This record gives sequence, C-alpha cells and structure tokens, in this order.
Amino acid sequence: MLEGGPTGGDVLRRAIGGQRRHVAGASLLGTAHQGCEAMVPVVIGIVIDRAVATGDSGALVRWLVVLAGLFLVLSTCYRVGARMGERAGEQAAHRLRLELGTRVLDPRGGADADRLPGVLATIATSDAKRVGGVATVLPYGVAALAGLAVSAVVLLRMSVPLGLLVLLGIPPLLWLGHRISRPLERRSGVEQEHAAQASGIATDLVAGLRVLKGFGAESAAVARYRRTSQDSLGAALRAAGSRAWHDGAILALTGIFIALIGLVGAHLAMNGDISVGELVAAVGLAQFLLGPFQLLTYVNGEFAQGRASAERIASVLAAPAAVPTGTAAPAAPVAGALRLRGVRHGALRGLDLDIASGSLVGVVARDQAAAADLLVCLAREAAPEEGSIELDGVDLAELDPAAVRGAILVAHHDADLFEGSVLDNVLAGRDGDAAGAGPALEAAAADDVARTLPEGLETVLSERGRSLSGGQRQRVALARALAADAPVLVVHDPTTAVDTVTESKIASRLRDVRAGRTTILVTTSPALLAVTDRVVVLDGGTVTAEGRHPDLAAAHAAYRSVVLT
Repeated sequence: MLEGGPTGGDVLRRAIGGQRRHVAGASLLGTAHQGCEAMVPVVIGIVIDRAVATGDSGALVRWLVVLAGLFLVLSTCYRVGARMGERAGEQAAHRLRLELGTRVLDPRGGADADRLPGVLATIATSDAKRVGGVATVLPYGVAALAGLAVSAVVLLRMSVPLGLLVLLGIPPLLWLGHRISRPLERRSGVEQEHAAQASGIATDLVAGLRVLKGFGAESAAVARYRRTSQDSLGAALRAAGSRAWHDGAILALTGIFIALIGLVGAHLAMNGDISVGELVAAVGLAQFLLGPFQLLTYVNGEFAQGRASAERIASVLAAPAAVPTGTAAPAAPVAGALRLRGVRHGALRGLDLDIASGSLVGVVARDQAAAADLLVCLAREAAPEEGSIELDGVDLAELDPAAVRGAILVAHHDADLFEGSVLDNVLAGRDGDAAGAGPALEAAAADDVARTLPEGLETVLSERGRSLSGGQRQRVALARALAADAPVLVVHDPTTAVDTVTESKIASRLRDVRAGRTTILVTTSPALLAVTDRVVVLDGGTVTAEGRHPDLAAAHAAYRSVVLT
C-alpha cells in the first residue's frame, strides 16, 4: 500500500470531519427536535394533572399554547436539521469521489490494478454515497441519544426506579445492537464487491459488443454476465436478509424494553407513587422511546454498511503505486535519447536497446506480449522488474512520472476517442485550432476523414468514437498523438484497420511531421517500417536482429515471416 495510506476508519473520520460544521449544526437541531418531542407527553401529563383533573380552563389554555410551541420548534428543527444533514452527506460523498478520481489519475498509477473500470466506477458512486450517508445519519444518532437522555432525566424526576431503568437499560441495548450489526457489515461488503464485479463485466461487454457479435460469442458473454449477476443477486439477498434480521432483532429488544417501562410505570401508579398524569407521561415517554431506538437501529445499520464501503474506498486510496515516485524533471529541452539496459518485465528478458535522439525507429516483436510490456515500461505504467530505462542519460525512476509522460507519449493500439468533435479529440484539451492541428491531421490522413463527415472537424462523435469506422478511429487517434508534438512518441500498430493506399500516405508523411524528434513505431507494417532509420527485432524478449527494413527482409527469415506474411 502507499506509505501512510488511509484505512477504512480513516476514510470515515475524514468524511465526517470534513463536514464537521454541518454535522454539528444538524446534531444540535436534531437534539432540540428530540428534546421537544420527549417533552410532549410530559406536557400532556401536566395538562391532565393541572387542568383536566382540576377543571382549570385557564391552565388548560396556557399549557395547550406551550404544547403548540413545542410542536412548532420540533418541526422547524427537524426540517432545517435534515437539510443540513443531507448536505453534509452529499458533500462528503463528493469529496470522496474527488479523492478517488485523484488517486485513479495519479501519475504513479496502481489504483486500477486487478480492478475493472466498472468496479472503480461502483466504488466512486455507490460506496462513496454510503460513506457520505454516515455523515447524514450521524446527527440522527446524536439526536436519538439526546432524546433518550431527556427521557431518562424526566423519568428520574417522576420516579427514581423508572429513571434508573432507562439509564441502566440503554447501554446494554446499544452494545447488543453493535454486536448484531457485525454480520450486516460483513455481508454488505460482499454485496458491494459482487455488485461492482457485475458492473465491471457489464461495462466490458457493452464496450466490446461489436467484437462479440463478430465472433458470434454473444451467448457465451451473456452466460458469463448471468453467472456474475446471479452471484451479485445472491449477495444482495443475503445482505438484505441480514439487514432484516438486524432490524427485527433490534426492534424486538426495544419493544421488550419499552413494555417493561410501561409495566413498571403502571405498577407505580397503582401504588400511588406517581399521579395519573405522570403515568400518562411515563407511558407516552415509553412510546416515544421507540422512535430514538428505531433511529439508533437505522443509524447502526448505516454505519455497518458505511464501514464496509469505507474499507473498499481505502483499498483504492492506499493501493501501491505502480512506479516509484521520482522528483526530478527531464533536462530542457528534451533531446529524446532512450537507453534500455537489462530490462526484465513480463515477456522482456534482459532487453538492451539504444535509440538515438531524433531518430525514427521501428520495433518488430514476434511475441506481442513483449511489445505490450515494452509499451507499459516506456509509458511508466509499470516499473521494470529489473534493469533501467534512461531518458537523455537520466533513469526514469529518478524522474517525476507526470514529467516522464509529458516527454514520452505512448499511443496504444486500442486508444479510445471521446464524445466530442473531431477537432476536440485531436487537440485533447490543448489550446489550438484547426490550422494548428492541420499538419497532424494531414500526416495521419485524418483530414480525409473530416471531409467525409457532415460538419467536418466540428462533427460530434458518439461515445468512444463509435460513429466512425475502425480505420477512421485509428487515423483520428494517430492525429491526436502527432498533434501532441511530444519529444518522444511511441506508436503501436497505428494502421492495422487502414487500407493500403491510406497506409502508404501515412508512412510517407510520418517522417516529415516528426522530423527532429524521436519516434518509435512498434508495428509489423512493411509500409511503416520502410520509412524508418532502423528496425529492431525482438524475439524471446531480447534484441535478435537490427538494421534497415530492406536488408532485414532480404537476409532474415524470421523477420520475413512476421512482416511479409
């Protein structure tokens, strides 16, 4: 985990502490509400003893006015306090979502390890909402305890036995409630885990729907999701059963306790120890106590679920970084010379490679896993297990990961487009206009794509650019990579879905648009490899051959088998 990473308890405390003012205000208003509500049966008992029993109409009017004032205060406090509590919960959840977003986008990476995108989305939505809900319900818990305290004090003034019964009975009930909530907490965490997994698989299936249809694999995909969904449903039903058992058990315990208070009060009234009005007040307070106990039950259940969700959030926030945290910045300007020594990572087995500044180099890998691992290391998505990678003579481990990605841009084969205009996708948030992006658009033959669209560069694409064909998406993605004008650009198979004529255009223009900057083409395209200064062949995770494309094609049988067949 990240050093000093938060635990589930830390997440809960920060969520509540960040909304301290609103939680305190809601708690104060809730306390006033519960206190006034507890006084209602007391005032009714006074009305009976001082007005009804004596026939004093003046006293009846005075105490009815007091009763009306109590209802006015308690209703106002409830409305305002509930609004403040909801605000605290929503703001706490929002802050957690921001923290999660910051961690997921951290240049060091690691938050998405072994987690599907849908899982992260569920944690940032459902789990954050549950933890934020703890800030919402905490004032209810404080108010409920205040109501119990007021009731105990009033009952003590009426009768010491009644008051002691409440004071001594509440702590064991609260302890039992906490113990009963343990299974709910465990099952809530499992429920959220299964729900997140189902969401992650659904996201993947929707994203790859076209591919699945192309392979005729819809039935297998549906069966996979059905199994995951059924597991999620089972976990949800077990959590719901646990919640029902929890609420039922607490309700039964509180019902027995309240009945006991009523029986003791009735016995005291029969013996003349308390008046009829005090008996009515005692019975009313016993019925009132059901409200605070139900609130405590609800709060306890929300805390149990919130703790489970807080642990899941903490697991993301404290996820170990994928790469070391360097602090240095690359030399300015970045020349773009790369040096790999003894790099071992995944399929790479002690790779040694030198790439001169400003050169255009092709990399051909017989094993695509080796190509993927090379891209991951150059992009600083992971640190090599062994060996070093240097940029202009400085080890990448010593550089800030964000600065490395500003100097070395890795354009993956499966790069996604975004919902927005073609120009917005090419500029990718940078300042600029169509004229500035023109060279990149032309080099990637994406200007041809724009001319076929109804509004040219201003045409708005659908989600992930699905309104374009595969080849059109590739060209726009390549234009985006070229428009970034990074000192070092690593491109992986940018023309696999492009026709041969367009591929030749791209190959002929690529050298000019990247003149003076380092470019690495990880590809098996003969057209692209033909324009490179040098081609490096990877086999078994190491360099087995290098040279010009025509020379390798003529003398290297393994090279021909990969590139020309």
